[in-house]
Amino acid sequence: MEHQIPESKFEDKRSVIIEDLVAQNVFKIDGRQLYELSLYELMKTYTDKN
Repeated sequence: MEHQIPESKFEDKRSVIIEDLVAQNVFKIDGRQLYELSLYELMKTYTDKN
């Protein structure tokens, strides 16, 4: 039986922010892919956009 490690709250939040930014046609920030950025960098861009 495989046990999956539940995602942390931070990873869950990070995923939601990435999905929202992609929905707004934001795929890169400062030439870097969204998945390469830290939660802080994502949140900063997300709050600037909204």
